[in-house]
Amino acid sequence: MIKASLRFVWLAVLAVVAVQAQAEGTVKIVDQYGIGSLLLKVVKDQKLIEKHGAKEGLPIDVQWNTLSGGAAVNDTLLSGAADVATIGIGPLLTIWDRTRDRQDFRAIAALGAVPVYLVSNNPRIKNIKDIGEQDRIAVVSVAVSQQGRLLQMASAKAYGDAEYARLDRLEVSMPHADATTAMLAGSSLIDLHFSNAPYQYQELENPKIHKVLSSIDILGGPSTGSVAAASAKWRSDNPKTYAAVRAALADAAKLVETDRAQAAAIYIRQDGSKLSPAFVEKILGDSEVSFSTVPQNTLQLGTFLHKVGVIRHEPKSWRDYFFNDDPSLKGS
Repeated sequence: MIKASLRFVWLAVLAVVAVQAQAEGTVKIVDQYGIGSLLLKVVKDQKLIEKHGAKEGLPIDVQWNTLSGGAAVNDTLLSGAADVATIGIGPLLTIWDRTRDRQDFRAIAALGAVPVYLVSNNPRIKNIKDIGEQDRIAVVSVAVSQQGRLLQMASAKAYGDAEYARLDRLEVSMPHADATTAMLAGSSLIDLHFSNAPYQYQELENPKIHKVLSSIDILGGPSTGSVAAASAKWRSDNPKTYAAVRAALADAAKLVETDRAQAAAIYIRQDGSKLSPAFVEKILGDSEVSFSTVPQNTLQLGTFLHKVGVIRHEPKSWRDYFFNDDPSLKGS
């Protein structure tokens, strides 16, 4: 009887070990459209996760999906449909705040500092205070997207913290590609679009569209816009796969830095873009654009979101919502 019980326990242990072993070597990644997550597109195109796994003797099955908007991406992370995902700093702070001491979602790495612009085709609108009840602002996810959070920050600066959500009711949820088409066509549905790259650059090619505000204006300088995020549990259960993801992102950053033409070609290929290589290369060469896995100027948004009550826990450092894999990194 005792031997049978011990055998049962041993089989149970083996089953747990087998499940853990099966977990290593598979990663489900959800990306978003746009140049802001170029590093992940390079990782996918060049099969960099698979290459780093192979170096460690671990075949890695990488499964990819692409969605539009931070809210949808957060849902995939929370449901377990994705292990790693591209999200903006605003959505990251929200999911970090709500899952502390549970799944504990944090950023693996920054994906770059690519500014986002609020643009308008209405000549009446010169600054945020010109936006009125008759106007409509396209964002990928009302209030909760990266652009939505930045607009709240801009509203607080213009009208005071109590009015941070003043413009939320004027927002319309719309994918960036659809909003760009509407703006260029002069549609009556929207007259502003809080955009991202490459769409904002396409829009500004039209002389009837102008920039009202940028993330650089709101945050006082360049800042990381998007990150790759995962849960602490997935990280601890899959240390080799996690390490391969981190190493792949670092390699992708080097490629973008050293070969702009190849990076542009990869973006066009992976996003199915019809933009010319020269146009994309021009964006990548913009002095406001950079790609680094080290976070830049992110804490300010977290401090604001806590101050107005959007998140309950105040981050004291960028390391609170990033995994501390390299204590020597000098992020912000």
